[in-house]
Amino acid sequence: MHPLSLFFAVLSALSSTSGTPFDLNSRAVTQISASELAGFAPYTQFARAAYCPTDVLKDWTCGEACEANSDFEVSLVGGDGDDIQICKYSPSLGAVIVAHEASAILMSDIFKLRHIQGTDPTQFVSDLTDIDISLAKPSTALFPGISSSVEVHSGFLNEHALTANVILAKVKSIMSSKVTNNIVAIGHSLGGALAEIDTIFFRFNIPSASISAMTYGTPRVGNHAWAALVDASDVNFKRIDNERDPIPIVPGRFLGFEHPIGEIHIISAGNAISCPGDDDASDADCQIGSVPTIFTGNILNHLGPYEGIYIGTIFCT
Repeated sequence: MHPLSLFFAVLSALSSTSGTPFDLNSRAVTQISASELAGFAPYTQFARAAYCPTDVLKDWTCGEACEANSDFEVSLVGGDGDDIQICKYSPSLGAVIVAHEASAILMSDIFKLRHIQGTDPTQFVSDLTDIDISLAKPSTALFPGISSSVEVHSGFLNEHALTANVILAKVKSIMSSKVTNNIVAIGHSLGGALAEIDTIFFRFNIPSASISAMTYGTPRVGNHAWAALVDASDVNFKRIDNERDPIPIVPGRFLGFEHPIGEIHIISAGNAISCPGDDDASDADCQIGSVPTIFTGNILNHLGPYEGIYIGTIFCT
């Protein structure tokens, strides 16, 4: 066996292990209704729009994704070199929307971040060759009062910190001018990791806010204490996995990473389930059951379809 293939085999096997025992008797998956699935579409289109060039986002002319949410009032747009994504108000949802893209950041190795323009998430698998993963404690300047036991991927934290204060100021401004208490963080892939961090960042800095998150194809972001913090923070958190997408199973749990509660797994078109627990659902149809190793995954599922909607640079139409 080629040394690299052997390395991946070990990595994949370890990524499917967990020190948390399953409780097979007390937890079960729940079928997602057709109406609830249809209700995800506006958020999915936000995640899709975040991949579009800033010039078409500023006047909200990004094609199908913008047309699906035609009442958006864009306040802050950036990306790639600017390190800022989309921050705007949605009258139809009565919420401030903060959307992040994945194309502004690429793993130069498994999760060490560097800037690059126009990167497609399908390149991620080829970047799983150099395990340089570190967990770090979030800055108390950005997360005042956070427990010292909480750790997050250092690259994600660094990327989030680049724009955290700018986005926070804009969110507070929109909340005041629109008289809303609702914030929704959205992102796909690495953008989903930033959206997950946003939920806790907003909770610490705008404690009275009603915070939700919809993420798509998100990798694991932090350790067990991080997942527990998300679970306990009164955030309506949903992370959507599509079929056999391998990105949500990395970094491996053996490295100390863990997803929070909120998994929704798309099995096939029109068929999705809500999976219980913190990244330890035992049902074969949940992500770690259907994609036990990266070899059993299909990276094209990372792009969709998420109930008929594909997400990525090439789908900005």
